[in-house]
Amino acid sequence: MPATTTRRTLARQWELLKLLPSRGTGKTAAELTQDLNAVGFKVSKRQVERDLWELYEAFHLECNETSLPYGWKWPQGASVDLPAVTLAEALSLTLVHDTLKPLLPPSLLAALQPRFDLARKKLDSLSPGNARASWLKKVATVLPSLPLQPAQLADEVVEAVHEGLLRERQLEVSYLGQDAKAPTPMRLHPLGLVNRGAVSYLVATAWDYEDVRLYAMHRIREATLTEEPARQPAGFEFQAYIRQGALQFGGERTIRLKARASDELLRILAETPLSQDQALKGHTLSATVRDTWQLTWWILSQGAGIEVLKPLTLRKQIAGKIAEAHACYQAPA
Repeated sequence: MPATTTRRTLARQWELLKLLPSRGTGKTAAELTQDLNAVGFKVSKRQVERDLWELYEAFHLECNETSLPYGWKWPQGASVDLPAVTLAEALSLTLVHDTLKPLLPPSLLAALQPRFDLARKKLDSLSPGNARASWLKKVATVLPSLPLQPAQLADEVVEAVHEGLLRERQLEVSYLGQDAKAPTPMRLHPLGLVNRGAVSYLVATAWDYEDVRLYAMHRIREATLTEEPARQPAGFEFQAYIRQGALQFGGERTIRLKARASDELLRILAETPLSQDQALKGHTLSATVRDTWQLTWWILSQGAGIEVLKPLTLRKQIAGKIAEAHACYQAPA
């Protein structure tokens, strides 16, 4: 028997064992056939019956022969904790691996790594014979912005920050501010970690201050975990902080944006609105949005496709930046 066929047979029979109940009257071969086909194994009822009789002796399965059709299950008291993952679990684990990697502490990631490896091996063993196992080859996530290379992070800094968050301990760090020429020693109280595209941010308070700020992880030159408990500002809730737009780099203040837009931009906004209350009338759009740096960047990225009408302060701000950019292109390159 070819090696690939053997692997598929083993994978199918392993999945079959996981589908067997440990109590009740058991599952019939027809029910198990339906379950296997539902997770991507194209198999007949006769093949399932052959598999069941092969596994019957090896795993001491119980077959309820008192009535037709026969019901199959694990014997009472048997351990059914099989060290495997279902096809759905394998797909899910493989999909989330890259997302979880920068967010989980190394200690927790190491504990999950065997499951990630098992998931990848399962998909490799089933593909291409199993259409569902090939799902990852047919889907992808692409960021709409220019893809930037991830900022370089020091492993020891990442580990210290993760442990500080996990154990709720203060951190002694050496932090290089965006416009600073040299790192500054700081005492941080970690509150959360956010991965925003190519950059990760530590949400924390510093020293005895109550104001919550963002610290770019790649600007933390050194980090040491202390044994002193981290303090959390009264009423602070991390998920609420994110929902309020902290990572859009602005306050909670909202504005009513009114702008004239091109046909192309209007088509895009008709399908993917700026806000729930967005209104499009002719070439004019109106929407309630947060007044943030991200909004300014988005408007500038549209070029001549958008003209801000209101509020006037935003119109002047955008006009000033466009004038500065225009001036840059007046001199010879």
